[in-house]
Amino acid sequence: MAGSVVEKIREKLHWNILDSYILKKFLGSVVYSIILLMTIIIVVDISENLQRFLDNNAPMLAVITGYYLNFIPYFVNLFIPLFTFISVIWFTSKLSANNEIVAILNGGVSFYRMLLPYFTGAVIVAVCALILANFVVPKTNMGMYKFKETYMEHTSLAKINIHIKNSDNSYIYIERWTKAEKTGYQFTYEVLGEQSIAYKLSAQRIVYNDDTQNWTLFGGTERRIVDGQEIFSTFVQKDTVFNMRPSDLNQDAFISETMTTPELNRFIKEEKAKGSTLIDQYIIEQQRRLANPFGILIMTFFAVSVSSRKTRRGVGVHIFIGMGLAFSFVFFQQISTVFSVQGNMPPGLGTWIPNLMCLVLCAILLRSTPK
Repeated sequence: MAGSVVEKIREKLHWNILDSYILKKFLGSVVYSIILLMTIIIVVDISENLQRFLDNNAPMLAVITGYYLNFIPYFVNLFIPLFTFISVIWFTSKLSANNEIVAILNGGVSFYRMLLPYFTGAVIVAVCALILANFVVPKTNMGMYKFKETYMEHTSLAKINIHIKNSDNSYIYIERWTKAEKTGYQFTYEVLGEQSIAYKLSAQRIVYNDDTQNWTLFGGTERRIVDGQEIFSTFVQKDTVFNMRPSDLNQDAFISETMTTPELNRFIKEEKAKGSTLIDQYIIEQQRRLANPFGILIMTFFAVSVSSRKTRRGVGVHIFIGMGLAFSFVFFQQISTVFSVQGNMPPGLGTWIPNLMCLVLCAILLRSTPK
């Protein structure tokens, strides 16, 4: 059944031996570059973390299964557009240097028709990257996080300037929160009235009690408006409850990387309702899972447009130019992410800007490529 479907698709696309040849070159080069570059990355990581593994008595089996088996999918997903770009640059430059592209064009195959197996290969890799980014990597990230907490002394820094929407008309602010002690400092709780703040509760320190599942405030004040009059009081210690738990305060940007996309979508809706200060970073992670696989398509055609030009200087020139363009892409990707988080740029747009810039440049290069 599956074979007949494939045959029908091949007939409809007029797929031939040349297309299969280029597709095998494409996929083989991508797999080879991933294995080669990931080997280098793992060797570098081992040299950096070996002493930490030994100092924390991490078992070899835990290092392999708990760390590196989770480490590999993360970095493959992170750099897969770069891996694809380098792969296409490499094997297409070899085709060009051996005059195979010239022979293909002289044989009556148009340049754009020659791109069909490239597009097919890019779609296959992009679909794999889509599954990897949205469902596999979040699970492996959780495994790597647990390993770091157990064997690499992975500690969380204190969170600062936390804003939470407690209900439709009440808000909570904590200047600093420490996860280990479950303690917050400079706490404020405000209830909004029709025209002004109807109630305000402040405390120097707030602590969560696991046994009673409530909050204890220390050194605080209360202000409330009753019949237009302000009532003010102070307290040394006060027990109360809020519509929040320590888990709401412990969250950081990394938590979004441990959720599958359906879980992340629900999480973002909940955090928007709470007024989370990290919502932009969650949206960036959500959009990156789509932008990265789409970038594979762009980087593929980008690489073809650069490397299909025959040059007397050989493959090395194409590799040099390709590496420069690839690292420029990574650089702009990081810059746009920073502007999305720190600036006024919408987080979703910031994630897609490098792809859009490369898409425009790719279109220009494809039009100017000798055909």
